Amino acid sequence: MRGFGPGRPRAGEKRYQDAGLDDLGPEWATGVGSALSMIDTVPPRGHFAHTRLRLLPDGTFDAAVGTAEFGNGTTTVHAQLAATALSTAASTVAVRQSDTDLVEHDTGAFGSAGTVVAGQATLLAAQELAVRIRAAAAAFAAVPEADCVLEDGAVRCGSQVLTLAEVYDAAQQQGAELAAEGRWGGTPRSVAFNVHGFRVAVNTGTGELRILQSVQAADAGVVVNPRQCRGQVEGGIAQALGVALYEEVRVNDAGRVTTDILRQYHIPSFADVPRSEVYFAKTNDQMGPLGAKSMSESPFNPVAPALANAIRNATGVRFAELPIARDKIYLALKDAAAPTQLARI
Repeated sequence: MRGFGPGRPRAGEKRYQDAGLDDLGPEWATGVGSALSMIDTVPPRGHFAHTRLRLLPDGTFDAAVGTAEFGNGTTTVHAQLAATALSTAASTVAVRQSDTDLVEHDTGAFGSAGTVVAGQATLLAAQELAVRIRAAAAAFAAVPEADCVLEDGAVRCGSQVLTLAEVYDAAQQQGAELAAEGRWGGTPRSVAFNVHGFRVAVNTGTGELRILQSVQAADAGVVVNPRQCRGQVEGGIAQALGVALYEEVRVNDAGRVTTDILRQYHIPSFADVPRSEVYFAKTNDQMGPLGAKSMSESPFNPVAPALANAIRNATGVRFAELPIARDKIYLALKDAAAPTQLARI
C-alpha cells in the first residue's frame, strides 16, 4: 500500500495537509491507522452459473445468462468478457438475464460471484463459440482452421475476410447453429485483498473527528472495468463509513426499534464522505476470468478497523464497538482523562 503523504492527487484536488490543516492546534490529536481484509468467493461448489451465447444473423451476439443485474455492473462485464474472447466490441453483445427459459438454474447474484463465477461461465461460452466460428469460416473459405482469426467483428482466413453475417449464413446452409454454452461452479476459487488507511485528527475537547486522508488499495486481479471497479471501492468505503461513524439500531426496553426513520438513523450523505485515493495492485489470478478476482463487499471490510486504529493512534483510546460517534469519543476521552485529573486534586 502506498504510504500516507503526497501520493497521487486527482486533477484539481488539494489535500488537507497542503491546505495547512495538519497543524490544527493544541486541542487536536492526529494519528494514522490501517487494516487489511481478505475475501473469498462463495463456499467451494456453492455457486453455479450457466451462459448460452449465439451468433445472430446480423453478426451480433446474444448472451443469455442466469445471474441478475441489480446495479452491480455485471451486465457490462458479461458483454466485455464475451467481446474480448470474440474479438469484437462490447456493444455487439446483447445480454439477457435471469430467465430460466433461456438458461439453466443460476444460484444467484451473491457471494462475490458476479464476475468470477457467472463471468467465467460467459467467458467459457465465448471461447467455445469463437472456436466454432473459426471452424465454420474455415470450411466456407476452404482453408485450414489454423489460418482463420477473429478480428474486428469478422474472420480473416488467409487473404479472405468474411463478415460474421456471411459466416452465419454459411453455417445456416449447413444446418448448423453457431452457439455455445459455458458453465462454472466456483471451484477452485481465489481470494482478494483490500487494505485501507486513514490519517485523522481528533479534537480532544469535543470529540470531533476529521478524516484528513483516506486511502484504499485493492488486489482485484486483472480489473475488467477499472472505472466500474473504482466506483465499487468508493461505494464500499462510503457504506462502511456510515456503519463506522453514524448508523446505530437502538432498541428500547419494550423491544421496539427507536431509530426506525432516517431522522434518527443517519446514513452518510455526500458531504459526510471524504475523497479517497484508490489504487489497484497489478496481479493476475489464474482462476478468474481473464485474471480477475472478486471485489463486491470487500472494499467495505477494512474501513472500520482502520478508522478505529487511527483514532487509537491519535488518542490512545481503543474503540471496540460501532459506531464511533462523536459523543462516544468525547465520553471515552473524558473517562480516560479522569484518573489524571483526580491525581492532580
